[in-house]
Amino acid sequence: MKVLLYFEGIEKIKKSGIGRAMRHQMYALKSAGVDFTIDPKDSYDMVHINTLFSKSKKILKKANKKGIPAIVHGHSTYEDFRDSFRLWKVAKLWFYPQLTYMYKHAGMIITPTPYSERLIKSYHLCDNVTNVTNGINLDDYKDDPKKVEDFKNHFGITNQKVVIGIGFPFQRKGIHDFIEVARMNPDITFIWFGYLQRALTSLKMLKAMKHKPDNVILPGYIDNSIIKGAMQYASCLFFPSYEETEGIVVLEALASHCPVLVRRIGVYDEWLVENENCLMGASNEEFNDKLHKLMSMDTSKMVESGYKVVEQRTLEIVGKKLKNIYEDFYSKAKKVSN
Repeated sequence: MKVLLYFEGIEKIKKSGIGRAMRHQMYALKSAGVDFTIDPKDSYDMVHINTLFSKSKKILKKANKKGIPAIVHGHSTYEDFRDSFRLWKVAKLWFYPQLTYMYKHAGMIITPTPYSERLIKSYHLCDNVTNVTNGINLDDYKDDPKKVEDFKNHFGITNQKVVIGIGFPFQRKGIHDFIEVARMNPDITFIWFGYLQRALTSLKMLKAMKHKPDNVILPGYIDNSIIKGAMQYASCLFFPSYEETEGIVVLEALASHCPVLVRRIGVYDEWLVENENCLMGASNEEFNDKLHKLMSMDTSKMVESGYKVVEQRTLEIVGKKLKNIYEDFYSKAKKVSN
């Protein structure tokens, strides 16, 4: 069995969460010995589609027409499209029907978490939905003093406390809340890593970023090795996102032994435990209180507990799960077709 692992517009998505998911899936499948191609012109027996654009739709239509078992990856939901880039309410007129078509015509949907699985099941578009984490390559996040030093040199960091955030500057990601909590703490350096073209950034986010306090640094897109150094140095990852299907940056922080402060939302229910492997909040006032708690406490047990979470989400484990899902799905699909 050979699988077409399909990502549309690889160059455009490589800096995004789906771009990282692509690299993770390829690594995971190689580790499990799964025969796959990323070229739709190759021969293949099954297709695993990760994007929702027009060419992805054509690949799905072709698979259905030829009786090729087709999996669509549920990276996106109606919920996490909201409050993203500028004019999202206009864009949803295309995006929602596109997502609906892809999910409705999939033989199976794989999505990263039990939370996103429940959401997608609630759409009643596909009966066959399961979850597999995007996973993490732990070797990429091992202690590396050079990366820490490169981070400190890049930003002129000496010994001050640093709080980081990572993600596109979407309203959904909570960058405006990140900025407001920073305003309450002028003695702490806050750095948000992430870039979005100005034309796509909402006016509310542009205004928030324009009027940020001096202790907030917005470097935009930056080399990933520097971000890894930041996660190893920072006092915490503060990620006040309102909606996620998983939150790869949280996995990355846990793998870096970086304390995590997140919003108390449903996506974390099954794998993050408040006060055990992370801290959580629901308002800027609570975030501020939790941040001060984190700064004054011994976080060693918390980060070790967080590391145990990602040890169960290695790409080798993901690869084995995907292989089992592929084989079971392919076998059942062929029985039905016969």
